[in-house]
Amino acid sequence: MPLYDLSPDELVSYRPEVAEPDDFDAFWRETIEAARAHATPVVRTPVDTPLTAVDVDDVTFPGFDGQPVKAWLTLPRERSGPLPTVVHYNGYGGGRGLPHQHLLWAAAGYAYLFMDTRGQGSTWGDGGHTPDPVGSGPAHPGVMTQGVEDPHDHYYRRLFTDAVRAVDAVRTFPEVDATRVAVTGGSQGGGTALAVAGLVPDLWAVMADVPFLCHIRRAVGLVDSHPYGEITKFLSINRNLESATFRTLSYIDGVNHARRATAPLLASVALRDPICPPSTVYAAYNHYGRPGSRGASDRTMEVYPHNEHEGGGGFQEARQLEWLAALAARDAGTTAP
Repeated sequence: MPLYDLSPDELVSYRPEVAEPDDFDAFWRETIEAARAHATPVVRTPVDTPLTAVDVDDVTFPGFDGQPVKAWLTLPRERSGPLPTVVHYNGYGGGRGLPHQHLLWAAAGYAYLFMDTRGQGSTWGDGGHTPDPVGSGPAHPGVMTQGVEDPHDHYYRRLFTDAVRAVDAVRTFPEVDATRVAVTGGSQGGGTALAVAGLVPDLWAVMADVPFLCHIRRAVGLVDSHPYGEITKFLSINRNLESATFRTLSYIDGVNHARRATAPLLASVALRDPICPPSTVYAAYNHYGRPGSRGASDRTMEVYPHNEHEGGGGFQEARQLEWLAALAARDAGTTAP
């Protein structure tokens, strides 16, 4: 894919107005409060693996409407005291896979929770284990248009609530320092991390790579690739639902969540990305941070000019390790190794 969208100079200052419903805050407050009202316990089951340097637990926690959501918790076997923690959300179509695939953050000394994605896990990777028991009206294959006629029924209301409840769950673990919980993900996971950044006011840090679900109306107009293409196909059949569709999607748009975030941010963008156009990523990044918060003044964008949706890959993981260690050192008043 050639360079397209806006020029690099235009991207840096691109801060568009994005439609936001008047009841955005009330909608999400009521949604999260309803989920937290469920008293279903978090269940941890140790997993017997041949891994010798980490301990792995199979976690089940209550997500949207108290529905069970699976995750892997990976801990360094040699540990002392509560650990800084990373909660990871997956890309579109993937599931939590297998325990040995989630070792990076535990190897770096962090507690690490990798959340399964409800109703996904059969497009790539090694499977998922969390069903989505909620039905839907007419929808294009995929999840973008499931329940899109009403924001209360939309798929991402459930997924974003699961993601918030994953943070709630991990904070109950004695191995976790509840004051130092970071969230991360790429593509759909990056968009989910931005949503959680806006919905959880006391996160430690946010790392969002080539985030999906940002400035959605512009993205639909720029690309034919899926998953945004699911919306185009749906509206080509359901011509009378354009207004309702984009109103619902405004409740999940990463721009609207980003402007409510308070935690420091490390983001990344790929300038040849044909799935998440660079301008949509910058739209969320340039709106990121509630005025006066640490997030508004402490944010960094890593740019990969020659990459498509794979973004920075392992180079970005190395940057995340460096960035989070530096953040921890600053918070402790020391120098990062």
